[in-house]
Amino acid sequence: MQELLEKIEKRRTFAIISHPDAGKTTLTEKLLLYGGAIHLAGSVKARKTAKHAVSDWMEIEKQRGISVTSSVLQFDYDGYRVNILDTPGHQDFSEDTYRTLMAADSAVMLIDAAKGVEPQTKKLFWVCHRRHLPIFTFVNKLDRYGRNPFDLMDELEKVLGIRAYPINWPIGIDGHYKGVYDRLKNTIELFENDTSHGSNKLKSTTGSLDDPKIREMLGEDLYENLCNDIELLDMAGDEFDLEKVNAGELTPMFFGSAMTNFGVQSFLEKFLELSPKPQPRSLQDGTMISPDNESFSAFVFKIQANMNPAHRDRISFMRICSGVFEKGMSVYHKQSGKMIKLAQPQQFLAQERTIVEKAYPGDIIGVFDPGIFGIGDSLSDNSLKLQFEDFPVFPPEIFARVQPKDSLKRKQFEKGIMQLSQEGAIQVFHQEGVGLESCVVGVVGVLQLEVLEYRLLNEYNAKLLMNQLPYSVARWVYAEDKKLVDNIKGLDNGMLVFDKKDRPVILVNNEWSLNWILERNPGIQFLTVPADVEKI
Repeated sequence: MQELLEKIEKRRTFAIISHPDAGKTTLTEKLLLYGGAIHLAGSVKARKTAKHAVSDWMEIEKQRGISVTSSVLQFDYDGYRVNILDTPGHQDFSEDTYRTLMAADSAVMLIDAAKGVEPQTKKLFWVCHRRHLPIFTFVNKLDRYGRNPFDLMDELEKVLGIRAYPINWPIGIDGHYKGVYDRLKNTIELFENDTSHGSNKLKSTTGSLDDPKIREMLGEDLYENLCNDIELLDMAGDEFDLEKVNAGELTPMFFGSAMTNFGVQSFLEKFLELSPKPQPRSLQDGTMISPDNESFSAFVFKIQANMNPAHRDRISFMRICSGVFEKGMSVYHKQSGKMIKLAQPQQFLAQERTIVEKAYPGDIIGVFDPGIFGIGDSLSDNSLKLQFEDFPVFPPEIFARVQPKDSLKRKQFEKGIMQLSQEGAIQVFHQEGVGLESCVVGVVGVLQLEVLEYRLLNEYNAKLLMNQLPYSVARWVYAEDKKLVDNIKGLDNGMLVFDKKDRPVILVNNEWSLNWILERNPGIQFLTVPADVEKI
């Protein structure tokens, strides 16, 4: 038991969220550099520079090899085991991100110093906020011309509605920052000029605010400015309150540049100190399971099919919630009601895949999946047989009818559609009386349709016939009286379909059509998420 408690204490599992091109890839790389997982930044295999990552996304998304290497990264730093969950950065805002956040205990929100809070950041912040996740803000790209730090603080408050407490404060002016002031320790860290373009750790000098040497290095003007900023922050700013941070009401704010390593190490150390250890997880019956429960439990939050095209393998990623995982153990799989042996468990330490012998709460492991797991599945010790809360379901915005081009390939088509829906890449809907050979798929962005077509052809050898449908709004239909659902009036401009759990869903062109149908059908409710997962 003592060992379990010690391991939990030293685990940190967090997701990095940001708008595309804010420097997520670069920051992840630099954390690995300081974690000693790589010796020269830029050498993480399967990762390109941030600039490439957005433009190459199409190809990357198709090949999908990168999304796995980047979805889970682990390294050790100063006695801590750090699990980083990367979230997809593409504008076709993916449900993948929501699911990844289910497995995290906190989030690091990356903001570009020049652009401030961008649209994608808002969406991601909203998801974290709904789940009351502690959010740590890292203002990136201080090596370039950017906005005033006070303005950025103000924007966080106005746009996201969250108070910010700067843990450190940049010293200098636009794009020419010399160091940071640590408000909790009252110390100054001054960085040397970076000549290695960020591939080596950055040397620095640390001293107190009243150290004459530090004052001399700064020069009088910068020193005066810093003293005025500190005074202003202390007078007008919030008190630091860790409880508020843990409740997601206050965000600790850090300034730095991932590209030049400016402020990265001090951010990492502070983050590990302040961020929460693995937290209890909610179960479907409304109770919680604590990480220090000695019986094993975990849930699947990501499935990656065909990671290795030569073997057609499927890897299910699971987050361990309680107890100790041991290689070769058999666990109870709630969805199938069977005991399952977890084969070939892997962890992704930096860029290396390693077979794992033991893993603890907070850790993420990938296990070989013969096709039995789905997203959100619960696994536990036979004595528990528990079910974790449902994953959120979000209404897709783009719909297409798909069927196999060649009717002889129907089996491959159905297998592909089923596996990709288990993976969470698409949502599948069916009409009454029509089999799987012709179904309606729903996605969040057009890109996902292209990926679907590509993967069905390349992984399952099934060519598609695809007709995009004119609908953009999906709502789950709920009524006390089931007959009302069967006889919905005014469906001329819409379509009634059923999701994989046979729940009725209505597809219409726009919100106006939705309201029009709603007026004609008293007693019916339209829900943006299914009724049984509404509470999430």
